[in-house]
Amino acid sequence: MKKKILIIEDQAAMRRNIALLLEIAGYQVFTAENGRVGVEAARKHLPDLVLCDVMMPELDGHGVVQTLRAETATATTPFIFLTAKGDKSDIRLGMNFGADDYLTKPVIRDDLLAAVQARLARAEAVEQRVQEAAESASGGFNPDFSSPEPLRAAFGLTPREAEVLLWVAQGKTNPEIASILGNSEPTVKQHLGVAFQKLGVEGRNAATLRALEVLSQPPVSRPG
Repeated sequence: MKKKILIIEDQAAMRRNIALLLEIAGYQVFTAENGRVGVEAARKHLPDLVLCDVMMPELDGHGVVQTLRAETATATTPFIFLTAKGDKSDIRLGMNFGADDYLTKPVIRDDLLAAVQARLARAEAVEQRVQEAAESASGGFNPDFSSPEPLRAAFGLTPREAEVLLWVAQGKTNPEIASILGNSEPTVKQHLGVAFQKLGVEGRNAATLRALEVLSQPPVSRPG
């Protein structure tokens, strides 16, 4: 089955060119002319990857990635920003909001295909590891979600970072975690970003896998 890619770009010529390159490479492509339409398209088509411009009318790229990361169906979808060469501050901000990568415009064909292939492969590998572990003959993951302490101890997290990661491992979105912990959503994102760094991962799928591995380990018995 062809991988589905959503292109969100307000410049029609750029949108057509990128779509053509990806279609020739064998991907199924959907397009949207602004962020608002892009979010609707993502909800409808559930793409395997999103390519999104930063500066757009109605809803910019930062708004798009925040919206998609807050929804369960698209929370872990690979997301690549398309940005002008001088938008370094936008790039940093976008990565903080949950983007996985960025490409500078005008996009070079080889760079585009390499970035898309790398992000799709990484997402597929993480998903496969989670599925294999869950379905393994040994019983797969049997996580104990009663306490975030094992996560704090394993990864050197603060108590709040460990709590956030514990809820991520249970499939909760950032808004849901914010509501549970009584924090703002930006605060949850900040804790999660630091946790990702400490775990050495780049996204929720990989963080979930690492967390489930720790939470599934039997407790260490201490000599009495």
